[in-house]
Amino acid sequence: MRSVLERMARAGHAPLHTRSPQDARVAYEAGAGVLEVPKATLARVEDLHIPARDGHAMAARLYAPSTDAGLPLLLYMHGGGFTIGSIATHDILCRELARLAGCMVVSLDYRLAPEHRFPAASNDAWDALQWLASHAETLRADPARLAVGGDSAGGTLAAVNAILARDAGLPLALQLLIYPGCAAHQDTPSHATFARGLVLEEPAISWFFGNYVQSRAEREDWRFAPLHAPDVDGVAPAWIGLAECDPLVDEGVDYADKLRLAGVPVDLEIYRGVTHEFIKMGRAIPEARKAHADAARALCQAFHLE
Repeated sequence: MRSVLERMARAGHAPLHTRSPQDARVAYEAGAGVLEVPKATLARVEDLHIPARDGHAMAARLYAPSTDAGLPLLLYMHGGGFTIGSIATHDILCRELARLAGCMVVSLDYRLAPEHRFPAASNDAWDALQWLASHAETLRADPARLAVGGDSAGGTLAAVNAILARDAGLPLALQLLIYPGCAAHQDTPSHATFARGLVLEEPAISWFFGNYVQSRAEREDWRFAPLHAPDVDGVAPAWIGLAECDPLVDEGVDYADKLRLAGVPVDLEIYRGVTHEFIKMGRAIPEARKAHADAARALCQAFHLE
């Protein structure tokens, strides 16, 4: 991990939070695959569009390791602080999850801030899950075996989707949360300890969240901060993968505790010595490949594929 950080420092790129959102998206996409594992070839990769509640057609990409009908389906939301990230930046990760878990993965291009502020991303993610649940058979997926997942901001959206699904009576097999944002305010000890020099820095977090949420009330809305959800009783079981050296690690542990206190089964993994974004560094960091395997195993178990 230290070697990766040194190489990033030597590259000397301007931090994303010093750029315009449009430039930051281009820069993030340009570097997204540099440290990834090789791109898996899958039997089925299809681009599709999913309608949002206002008629907007959200781009999505379906991945499946076979052309068999009846595969379970994971809706995946990419990370990027609600501001950057896309289907393209998380293409390899979604391919790995589909390959290793033997399930269908649908990666969603939800709308980004600041053009689309809170709660646009949350609404888009929920609209996509509802659409997939009702159109699973059309996609040749199993409507009885659905899961949600995501990393960072996408993990937040997955956690929110799990609560909304509970409220709507839509059963989910799993919520797969990779270093999710869960808290309204960046005031845990890990935010201070890991504020500088470890991929995700405090100025970037403030920039990302400032693009998306505009007020204290929005920050404390559980659709931004799942730790503020009134209750999480009866939500889907969770697999939570955290990075030890990450500003978000404490709130991830806090959310795992909140779920456990509500009686929700939780499998919590903290990967030692790695930072935020490590899940996309499998070529350089063995812990990323282990996290891929662990997440896939959790999906297999939840989907009864083992």
